[in-house]
Amino acid sequence: MRPHPTDVNDLIIKARNGSPRAAGRLLSLVESERRDEVLSTLGLPVVNVRVIGITGPPGAGKSTTIGGLVGAYRERGCRVAVLAVDPSSPFSGGALLGDRIRMTAHINDSDVLIRSVASRGHLGGLAAAVPAAIRLVGAIGYDVVLAETVGVGQSEIEIAALADPTIVILNPGAGDAVQAAKAGLLEVADIVVVNKADREGAEQTVRDLRAETQAPIVSLVAARGEGLTELVDAIEVHHRADNRARRLARARAQILSLAQTRLRTRPDLDLLAQSVVDGREDPYAAAERLLSAPSRPD
Repeated sequence: MRPHPTDVNDLIIKARNGSPRAAGRLLSLVESERRDEVLSTLGLPVVNVRVIGITGPPGAGKSTTIGGLVGAYRERGCRVAVLAVDPSSPFSGGALLGDRIRMTAHINDSDVLIRSVASRGHLGGLAAAVPAAIRLVGAIGYDVVLAETVGVGQSEIEIAALADPTIVILNPGAGDAVQAAKAGLLEVADIVVVNKADREGAEQTVRDLRAETQAPIVSLVAARGEGLTELVDAIEVHHRADNRARRLARARAQILSLAQTRLRTRPDLDLLAQSVVDGREDPYAAAERLLSAPSRPD
């Protein structure tokens, strides 16, 4: 039996009053079939919230960097939400993101919300539920969202559809700069961070990156908080340069990404694929039919 819609409104009221349990329940709902119900209850206008995207290869120190950024923004009086996109796990219900132990300093802070989001097979680095989650946390009073993606390559480019800025975190040596360029990460990097900059090869990595990107490069030792002020300053400079044209570009990319996800799950896609394989129609006609056919209920 589905809860009455007013239950969602009650949860929103409680979340706005600072209830972490209510916020967690709402985040679980936006990953479920009740997402549209939550969004319609939030109503319009959409509350704008700052979204900072964090991506990079596994082991680069994304979680440590995020922990430092959470602390920096809390010192400024901001309420902060961390959404970490996990390739397999559902919303964790606040059971804290497995290996992200360096965020535990913020667990008992009621103005910090840390959640894991399942990608549920979505090919991009961001789960389909993430745009709804971002809208939700903005509506219930969070000022900054730190969105972390799994960091596995080309699919991470999707983070640019939501975040401004997008920060790519790399380590010295190990070919990270070259691999990031090949994966296309540097194409969407607004800021590049060389973490663990006290290691040998850090200066060479910075030089390599300067040949690959025009984005600002910040050297960081996240585990010790060194360079964190410079990173926050770089984020603020980028944010001040935001404009309507960039916001429109992000909106277009987000719409296209979500539309592609919906098309990929359409039940008639397999039937159309069979018609192409059997020679009954060409891929161009099949694509037109997929776009023009009315969507069936999930």
